[in-house]
Amino acid sequence: MTISQKTLETSHGKIALRETGGKGTAVMLIHGNSSSSAVFRNQLESPLGERYHLIAPDLPGHGASGDAIDPERSYSMEGYADAMTEVLGLLGVDKAIVFGWSLGGHIGLEMIDRFPGLLGLMISGTPPVSPEEVGNGFKSSPHMHLAGQEAFTAADVEAYARSTCGEPFEPFLIDTVARTDGRARRLMFEKFAAGTGRNQREIVAGKTPPIAVLNGMDEPFVNTDFVAAVKFSNLWEGKAHLLDRSGHAPFWDSPDRFDPIFARFLASVDEK
Repeated sequence: MTISQKTLETSHGKIALRETGGKGTAVMLIHGNSSSSAVFRNQLESPLGERYHLIAPDLPGHGASGDAIDPERSYSMEGYADAMTEVLGLLGVDKAIVFGWSLGGHIGLEMIDRFPGLLGLMISGTPPVSPEEVGNGFKSSPHMHLAGQEAFTAADVEAYARSTCGEPFEPFLIDTVARTDGRARRLMFEKFAAGTGRNQREIVAGKTPPIAVLNGMDEPFVNTDFVAAVKFSNLWEGKAHLLDRSGHAPFWDSPDRFDPIFARFLASVDEK
């Protein structure tokens, strides 16, 4: 499978992305806070990349993308959603399925009203919360505070990399966290806590494309019981899926079990 890389000039700054040559429906993979598109290596190199046109951007301030031209505009869930919608437009993609991991899932939810061609959305590590429910949607964790911390020590970098992706652990995960513009964490977290984006509990209860939910049972950050109780108007297969022996990033720690479920979701949405 050939994976190409390119950089697009956007109103948010330079956006780097990886994409496969699959001729099927476009599928955008959106990574989490202080990560990059490199975490989707297993999916990009899998048969999914041969069947579908997988598009994995680096968010502004992350990976090989440039830092945001206007941090106040871009470093928020709604700012990122605007950037990802712009990327699809620049690529000439008018219909796509989105997978969002952690912060990427919140971005995907914000894209529902921004991208009319959204055929379906899968979220992982993403509790759809209203502003007043943030404390209920997430668990207390020794490393949770790092999600909104601007300056990282070397110990913070390693702790965040290990807690978000779990095993198997690879050195590039440390480099990815270390590269991230610290303002992206601080501003995103401040705006999330202030409720600047849409009420995501209301988003999923309203008119949406099919939304699939898949979390790891050993999720260290997200309250999966809270997610299971959220009312979705169009929940794929009528339930939130859980993978045992999996943490915050099921697509990374358990691709052999994640990918078949993801493929089933893509096929079901693609048929409609």
